[in-house]
Amino acid sequence: MRQASVVGGRRPGRGLVVAAVVLLLVGAPLVAVGLVMGRGGYQASEVAAGNMEPTYSQGDRIVAEEIGGGDVRRGDVILFSAPERVPKGLSFQRVVAVGGDRVAYRHGDKAVMLNGRPLDEPYVRGGVPGVFGEEFDVRVPEGRMFVLGDNRENSLDSRFFLDQQSGTVAVSAVRSRVVDDWTLPVLFVLAGVTGVVVFLVGVGLGAAALAERRRFPVLPVPPWPTLPPGK
Repeated sequence: MRQASVVGGRRPGRGLVVAAVVLLLVGAPLVAVGLVMGRGGYQASEVAAGNMEPTYSQGDRIVAEEIGGGDVRRGDVILFSAPERVPKGLSFQRVVAVGGDRVAYRHGDKAVMLNGRPLDEPYVRGGVPGVFGEEFDVRVPEGRMFVLGDNRENSLDSRFFLDQQSGTVAVSAVRSRVVDDWTLPVLFVLAGVTGVVVFLVGVGLGAAALAERRRFPVLPVPPWPTLPPGK
């Protein structure tokens, strides 16, 4: 059986080749963005305890962005490593004071005091700032932070480790910060998924173009005029 061929003219599959190249050029960067930002910038996890209720309940899914200690701010909900407090896994609490701050609480106070002023904590469960735990009056050293859980009745936080650096934790222990706006992480995931789909379609079109060219090879135009059979 003779293979079909085309003499001169436009090469078969040219349109497929162009489409494949365009899709590959678009898909590859999207895949790269999804991988780099998805793996290196954000991580999803499940809340394992109730110490941050009512803000985050046990079983909730959260997304956290990786940050360095220098990026820690008051009010941040963070995941940090504290083996002396939680031997396995990461601790999950809120930063209420950073280096240079003075944070204090006495039983009966209506609020935690930060630098001499009542700290507004609308996130605290039941609006109760202390109840359990030790009273404290701490000047936070530079490079450290004072952390509390939103559920003050059920949180193993800085109040219970006042004999260790006044309950403070080194900011270098911070691994990530919880983000409430999932827009950016979702966009990165969508970019990665879209990139994979576009890239695979491009590969498929490239393979189809190659098959088309093999099926209909282009023969060079003969230098002499040709006549139809029988002429």
